[in-house]
Amino acid sequence: MTDIWSKQKRSEVMARIRGKDTRPERVVRSLLHRLGFRFTVNGPRNRGLPGKPDLVLPKHRCVLYVHGCFWHGHAGCRGFRLPASNVEFWSAKITGNKARDRRSLRAVRALGWKALVVWECETRTVARLAKLRQRLVRELGWQAAAGGVNAGAALPLAADEVAVYQVGKRTAGKRK
Repeated sequence: MTDIWSKQKRSEVMARIRGKDTRPERVVRSLLHRLGFRFTVNGPRNRGLPGKPDLVLPKHRCVLYVHGCFWHGHAGCRGFRLPASNVEFWSAKITGNKARDRRSLRAVRALGWKALVVWECETRTVARLAKLRQRLVRELGWQAAAGGVNAGAALPLAADEVAVYQVGKRTAGKRK
C-alpha cells in the first residue's frame, strides 16, 4: 500500500513528532510527583547516563525511560504496527532503536542504577494508569518517598480523569 500523503507532506508530519515532553512523559511525571517522588528531567545526570533517561530519581538511583510503542517496537501492542510503505527502512530503524535500548539498559544497570521502562500504552487509559501506578509503587517503594507513611494508608490516586488529562498547558480530555 502506498502512502496517502506526498513526500513533502509526510516529511512535515514526521518533523512535528516531538522527542521530549511528550504526553506519556508528562503523565508519568505527574503520577510520580503525586506519589511523592522527586526526579530530574533535563539535569546533568539525565544527559550523562547512557541512553539519556527521561526521568532520573537520584535518591533511589533509578532511571525511567518512557518509550513510544511505535518508535521502540513494543511487541504485542496495538500501538506498534510496521508501516506498509518503505518496510525496509522502518524495519531497520525500529530494530536499531530496540538494540540501542537494550545497550542503554545494560549500561545503566552496570553503573548500579535501577532502570525501568514505561510504555506509552500504559498511560492511555485510567485502568492502565492505575496498574502503572501500582507497578511504580512496588518497584520504587512508595513508603520511602512518602516519608514512611503506614502501610494501610491509601495511595494518592493520579488516575482520575481530571488529574490525568490536564497535564501541562493543553487539555486532552474533558471534565466530568
